[in-house]
Amino acid sequence: MTAVAEAPEPTPKKGLKGPMIIGLLLALIGGGGGFFAVKAGILGQGSAEQEVVKTHQKKESKPLDVSFIAIDPLVMSLPGDGGRDHLRFAAQLEVPPNFVAEVEAIKPRIVDVLNGYLRAVDIAELEDPTALVRLRAQMLRRVQVVAGEGRIHDILIMEFVLN
Repeated sequence: MTAVAEAPEPTPKKGLKGPMIIGLLLALIGGGGGFFAVKAGILGQGSAEQEVVKTHQKKESKPLDVSFIAIDPLVMSLPGDGGRDHLRFAAQLEVPPNFVAEVEAIKPRIVDVLNGYLRAVDIAELEDPTALVRLRAQMLRRVQVVAGEGRIHDILIMEFVLN
């Protein structure tokens, strides 16, 4: 008689599903608990958001205490053969109300500074769409130096057209 070799039966893997399910449930509970703690303000995140909202509401309820002084539009010719011959620039200055008369009195000097700066800027820089922020900062600094400390808060560019 020949002996038939019996294949050993595979042993079932016991205990793999149980710990995996428990780990998954604990992860879900931990994530939900963490979300709840942050949303409810227990961990401080919610309270920080509430403070930002309160601060923003306080700022909104306070009336704006600024005045605006319009700068006459500047039109200047540009050198070069780039097809763009002129720059048209218009702006307004944000000024505290108590300095309006002083800034109005030196407006010709402010226009002169802006005109000189814009003529000195390279045309390639004027054409760069991301340069407007840098140009604005440079113009604001120059205007603040001319006007004096605390007299001009900001310069608002109303028109900046190359044609």
